[in-house]
Amino acid sequence: MMPIGTRRVLLFAAMAALCSEQVAAAQQTASADSAVRNIFGRRGTGGVPFGPAQWSESGDSYSTLEPTADGGTDIVEYDAASGARTVRVAARLLKPSGASAPIDIEEYAWSADGKRLLVFTNTQKVWRQNTRGDYWVFDVPSGKLHQVAAGAAESTLMFAKFSPDGQRVAYVRAGEIYVEPTMGGKATRLTHDASRTRVNGMTDWVYEEEFELRDAFRWSPDSKSIAFWQFDMSGIRDYLLINDTDSLYPFTIPVQYPKAGTTNSAVRLGVLRADGIGTVTWAKLEGDPRNHYIPRGEWAGSSELIVQYMDRPQHRDMVHMVDAKTGAVRMILDERDSAWVDVMDDMKWVNAGNDFLWVSERDGWRHVYRASRQGGSPTLLTPGSYDVISVSAVDEAGGWIYFIASPENATQRYLYRGSMKNPGPPQRVSPANAPGTHGYDISPNAKWAFHNYSRTDRPTTIDLVALPGHTSVRALGRGSDPTTPVTAAEFFQIAVPDGATLDGWMLKPRDFDATKKYPVLMHVYGEPAAQTVLDAWGGPQQQWHQMLADRGYVVISVDPRGTPAPKGRDWRKVIYGAIGPISSREIADAVRGLTRSRAYLDSTRLAIWGWSGGGSSTLNAMFRYPDVFSVGMAVAPVADQRLYDTIYEERYVGLPQDNPKGYEIGSPITFAGGLKGKLLILHGEGDDNVHYQGTERLVNRLVELGKPFDMMVYPNRTHCICEGAGTTLHVYSLLARYLLTNLPAGGR
Repeated sequence: MMPIGTRRVLLFAAMAALCSEQVAAAQQTASADSAVRNIFGRRGTGGVPFGPAQWSESGDSYSTLEPTADGGTDIVEYDAASGARTVRVAARLLKPSGASAPIDIEEYAWSADGKRLLVFTNTQKVWRQNTRGDYWVFDVPSGKLHQVAAGAAESTLMFAKFSPDGQRVAYVRAGEIYVEPTMGGKATRLTHDASRTRVNGMTDWVYEEEFELRDAFRWSPDSKSIAFWQFDMSGIRDYLLINDTDSLYPFTIPVQYPKAGTTNSAVRLGVLRADGIGTVTWAKLEGDPRNHYIPRGEWAGSSELIVQYMDRPQHRDMVHMVDAKTGAVRMILDERDSAWVDVMDDMKWVNAGNDFLWVSERDGWRHVYRASRQGGSPTLLTPGSYDVISVSAVDEAGGWIYFIASPENATQRYLYRGSMKNPGPPQRVSPANAPGTHGYDISPNAKWAFHNYSRTDRPTTIDLVALPGHTSVRALGRGSDPTTPVTAAEFFQIAVPDGATLDGWMLKPRDFDATKKYPVLMHVYGEPAAQTVLDAWGGPQQQWHQMLADRGYVVISVDPRGTPAPKGRDWRKVIYGAIGPISSREIADAVRGLTRSRAYLDSTRLAIWGWSGGGSSTLNAMFRYPDVFSVGMAVAPVADQRLYDTIYEERYVGLPQDNPKGYEIGSPITFAGGLKGKLLILHGEGDDNVHYQGTERLVNRLVELGKPFDMMVYPNRTHCICEGAGTTLHVYSLLARYLLTNLPAGGR
């Protein structure tokens, strides 16, 4: 039996060690708070802004915004070859009569002849984007400035645009479409049936969120007609956001939000004369308009439109030509997939408008095809076992397609070109000595491009390059230097037991010691909307990860199957029928494999965190694999997939009426009983995208199960949890403190 004195000594030693750890943890937390303030509370230095820039019609020059010494903004034009600079519109000319300052330019557009400028200002957020505001027209030859819809209520106009001939401006106000002379005059109201549940020329919530379709009208090339979408939302239930803080009594904000399996808007596409004479010609697309989608539509000449028309499960994208005068339709292409088809945003006309480029996964890879407006089988233009990520430009005169791809490394992005005349292996245009992520805005004549380039350790730089040689002509802009120094991420691949090989990156402490074992923080997303493993500059969040690494964590991210990596159709669509089971298993298998193969990773100290779909992945990992992860931080998660919207959820899982099991096994709430570790949930109460309702249901379930957890609710914040002074700083400070408190940092 141990003597009492010895037991006391050991007890005092243990208490002293505990106190020492508590002091160290407190010091780490205080240091982290200071570092987070440095990252999110300060602006970096050394940045050179550029843009927004626009190419001229010819492609030989571009315009951009440049600040003036007195706080205004000039619109200047540069000759691409020589760099000759001309002030097209001086800031002082954009000062309305009686105003104390020039207009704050948020967006701008030129008329086709370059003689008139349309400025978007005083904007307000509708849902995710600032799509409502005021518009002004400046006439360059006369120097006159005119407000569009003068006398209308402030910030009520949407999507204003010049007619192709530059004589008129069309816009949406309160769900109706109007046209008026460019420099003022009587407005013509083209539609007359808008209400709370019916809108013209704009879209409902779910089209904006999931199809990225907001601006829902198009001028015909001859300026005589306007095609537009009409949404009848009468069958959609209101989701009520509750605002508890902005008035004496709470009030609700209704959002017409179709949850999976419920009624969608009835959507149709119509054509009107721009002079207001006559009635609407509706496209005669077959099928129930509430169970089909019209995600894209454009004019194909002045007498026809080309329209993408999808069935509700999104197995088919049926491309139709629509006669603008009669509404008659003919299907020219039927894209099918047993999982889902993606909306095609890379359609470009060639061969004098007789053919168009189409991107398809029909051979198992995402490739570019040439399709005829008359129908028939499309012709493959980019053969090979690789994915075309996006089409950047067409040099029809030279016979080339420019596109983004990365055949050898799914974490990077490069510009390639392929021959349209003799399809074969692609030619890399991006320089071989610049690994990382490259993006391009190519001029209409395909001779020039704004080129942006970044890596995990290099903020974005922008320069003008000449194509096809990729010769750098001049520097244009660069991102700010980080407030927290960063190191390059270490990229790796890890094989998991189901046969997949996953890409990943890790950040180690600067004072890394391979003889010690470090706690791990996994950053995850894991769903079809995004990759996390990219060799690109990650901004403040990347600096935050670096800060945590420097405090003694190894920060890791992997992309499981189902994420949109350029690894072929089967990689992306293997998850069809249930979002969650495969990704959470592969994330857990990846971290198991890493801790077995790398002795410096501590398998007993594993944390995981993510936002939105990453929050869902975090919950799934904590609930399904509690013996792997001991700490989780889930931000704005989808806890129950039945509560999310129709277009996203049904695309990947099907309708809940048809596949209830898929929704059950994909939803974290189903597995809440597995929770063992420390869990923090953060959610914005005003989230119109991933409703706080789901987190409340999860809270009820965890309480019912007797599971301890922690939660932070941000009143009236949306999905970004970014509104209000100090909010972003608070979010990342809380996440850092929770991690440091529950999974102490440092190698052992």
